[in-house]
Amino acid sequence: MKVIQLHVDYVEYEPIQPESGVYEEAEKKVYRIEEALLLLTSVEKGDNKMLAEKAIDDAAAFMKKLKISKLVIYPYAHLSVNLAPPSHAIEVIRAMKERAKALGLDFHAAPFGWNKRLVIAVKGHPLAEQLRSYAAEELAKPSEEVPEALLMEEKLESYWYILTPEGEMIPVKDFDFRGHENLEAFAKYEMQKSRAVLEQPPHVSLMKRLEIADHEPASDPGNLRWYARGRLIKSLLEQYVTEKVIEYGGIEVETPIMYDMGHPALKKYLHKFPARQYVIPVEDKKYFLRFAACFGQFLIAKDMQLSYRHLPLWLYELTRYSFRREKSGELVGLKRLRAFTMPDVHALCKDLEQAKEEMKKRLKLSLEVMEGIGFSEDDLEMAIRFTKDFYEENRDFIFDLVRMFGKPVLAEMWSERYFYFVLKWEFNFVDCQRKAAALSTDQIDVENARSYGITYVNEEGEEEYPIILHCSPSGAIERVIYALLEKAELMRQRGEKPMLPVWLSPIQVRIIPIKSMYVPDCVKLMEELEKNGIRVDVDDRDETVDKRIREAETEWIPYIVVYGEKEKTSGTLSVRIRSEDKIMAMKPEDLIAKIREETGDKPFKKLPLPKLLSRRPAFR
Repeated sequence: MKVIQLHVDYVEYEPIQPESGVYEEAEKKVYRIEEALLLLTSVEKGDNKMLAEKAIDDAAAFMKKLKISKLVIYPYAHLSVNLAPPSHAIEVIRAMKERAKALGLDFHAAPFGWNKRLVIAVKGHPLAEQLRSYAAEELAKPSEEVPEALLMEEKLESYWYILTPEGEMIPVKDFDFRGHENLEAFAKYEMQKSRAVLEQPPHVSLMKRLEIADHEPASDPGNLRWYARGRLIKSLLEQYVTEKVIEYGGIEVETPIMYDMGHPALKKYLHKFPARQYVIPVEDKKYFLRFAACFGQFLIAKDMQLSYRHLPLWLYELTRYSFRREKSGELVGLKRLRAFTMPDVHALCKDLEQAKEEMKKRLKLSLEVMEGIGFSEDDLEMAIRFTKDFYEENRDFIFDLVRMFGKPVLAEMWSERYFYFVLKWEFNFVDCQRKAAALSTDQIDVENARSYGITYVNEEGEEEYPIILHCSPSGAIERVIYALLEKAELMRQRGEKPMLPVWLSPIQVRIIPIKSMYVPDCVKLMEELEKNGIRVDVDDRDETVDKRIREAETEWIPYIVVYGEKEKTSGTLSVRIRSEDKIMAMKPEDLIAKIREETGDKPFKKLPLPKLLSRRPAFR
């Protein structure tokens, strides 16, 4: 059984007509239930009365915790491809209603077997949307422990504003979003705090078609397999971000992925971070897989002998991987995973003033990283979140960050502090579905130095606790690729040719010989381009030229060279340039110069695939 559990302001439905021979009697009118817990329910083969009762018991417990008085049971066949026959499904739905009645719940049930018009308004808190899956073998397993931070996110009161570079703080409802449509979509998405995925975003089909990555059916959901092209893109991004952090001053380290849940400092941090963990029992202990590089870097810092002269000090790790037990209904493609690669650079600062100056430098670093990857300021929206007290004491600093970003940003003000930080900012990408995902981020941590026992010696020879900044200049590498693919799809929707930045394109040049007799010449040209740091292959297959050109286009290859007698005789190449949507005559040295100009000083890796397409397998 699959259930999407939604805490709603209201749900409204109207039965239109029966959709099968098995249905419940219903009056054709509009039904509206306000302030309720809605269960969108798909009954699967093998489901039984026990599972039905378990689903209602879980719903009742959740309703009690959040003080929800009404329950709505709604048959919803779109969550599974393993649906039970209608005659069986209706019996399971009836068992759910009987259990709700036995528990004394105020419940409503939409009729089974109808096509219905449905309108839902979901509450704006992190626990408002959850996908639950029930199977007979799962009944004996203990329930998942939810970190206190996830519960606190729902309880904390927050206020939403737009901050402008001119120093204005405007309630979101009063801001004129004309000319800022992406910011408006981002604000709506964040304020709803809705993360459930009911429709597949475009990048999921693109990552498969372009042979970048795919779901791994033999692993836990949210863990991907990476094909050769995807691994190349991913490793180039990893190398680029790492080089930028080391230029900034990062000291690269490597730490374990598994930690003792009973460790005093870690135990406290676990409940201050709003993420679910993978928990591994080993003998008489419990371990968890890290969800960030914080633990290892903080434990290293605790054992360091630090003076004020060393600060700010920058510790860096590219975590491959970090793990978070994201809810099943939120997992989607490259946007939200359970295993991901996170560049994580912490700065130890002697006091808040130094931390604020350092955060400005890191904001500049993150802007440079985003631009270098291939995002413009039009692609990004910024959010700043802070406590009311911090804002009142540091207003000028907050608006300095807004001015550095250069356009209005979304602000969330918390009434009080529960988490370890008093401020954090994020760059977000708004995708084709008008939903958003955070990329770069930084936080001012005022708590963990004390929790971990991290100290430095000040000018008077006394020990003090530093302020810690948590920064990822790019965000998760997988999510960066998601944003690049979604940006490419937005390009297509505008009538442009979708493509990746040239430095990240797995194949930068494809050479297509008109006849097989020209293959040796094409291989020679390929070798010349390779010597100049260009990834190139030769389509030597026995296919028509038109078909090979079309296939190169579908692979988003930036430069396509068609090679025949004219090119062999003249030494001038006929080059299709994707970004300009035109064909140009170019000497090989001109093509090399153009590509080198586009890729600049970005990292380069050789093509990890057979160079002749006739010898290349398909990964799909």
